[in-house]
Amino acid sequence: QVDKVAELVARWFYCALSQEKLRRPIVACELGRLYNKDAILEYLLDKSPDKTPLESASHIKSIKNVTELQLVDNPAWGGDKESIKGDKYDDLQCAHFICPVVGLEMNGRHRFCFLRSCGCVFSERALKEIKAEVCHKCGVPFQEEDVIVLNGNKEDVEILKKRMEERRLKSKLEKKSKKGKTAAAAVSQQEPSADSPGPSKAKNGKDCVNSSSGENRQIIFTKSSENGNPSVPGKVNKASSTTKRSIADSEDKSEAYKSIFTTHSSAKRSKEECSNWVTHTAYYF
Repeated sequence: QVDKVAELVARWFYCALSQEKLRRPIVACELGRLYNKDAILEYLLDKSPDKTPLESASHIKSIKNVTELQLVDNPAWGGDKESIKGDKYDDLQCAHFICPVVGLEMNGRHRFCFLRSCGCVFSERALKEIKAEVCHKCGVPFQEEDVIVLNGNKEDVEILKKRMEERRLKSKLEKKSKKGKTAAAAVSQQEPSADSPGPSKAKNGKDCVNSSSGENRQIIFTKSSENGNPSVPGKVNKASSTTKRSIADSEDKSEAYKSIFTTHSSAKRSKEECSNWVTHTAYYF
């Protein structure tokens, strides 16, 4: 038969993964097992193919599956250096941590729980006697599903396992629904509206006109050349000096608009006002 004291010491004082002594920071999984945080990080970072699957950590897929515990030190704890010489009694039942409400030692003889919402650790007696919807230590609200028993029996582990599976399934469904909503929003943004022009109209300047016979005819609008003449594909427009016409000579412009150009009659000077060829300026006409 397994020694009960040795079993309690192994479960409450040693890491369930590395079998080393528990030291801060200490984390707990969703099944209520205690681990050293550095051991969990090393286990998650190890991606080698020859990695042996461990039953104690097979359900831990990421650091989000564990919760860092907020523990309260036991004032009666003397440390590991007390029994180095061997002249003192080594009390294995003296725990390093206690319940902050009732004061019970966390040595395995009393049932302890922690809250997933904040990570605070209490004895089960404190949660039953002082019923509240917020944490007794930090005041963070919690629900009944957030209470996880530390190192519980087989029945407690089965209940916690069902809760863990339901919680993970719910999170997967929420992620899928969010992805579907974002994809639908992206598709709706890409679809052009009925009033806005299509990509062929906006980019290529093409327009389709329905003829009386029902055939679609495509009309291509091209940019005009510098001389104002439409460009014909396959031909080069040659601008002649005779066809050029000044903006100032257009009939639809007012006299005030024409007067700002040097070709206007008001800008021309008489022969007496003209300068010599030595002092030729732009105003010589």
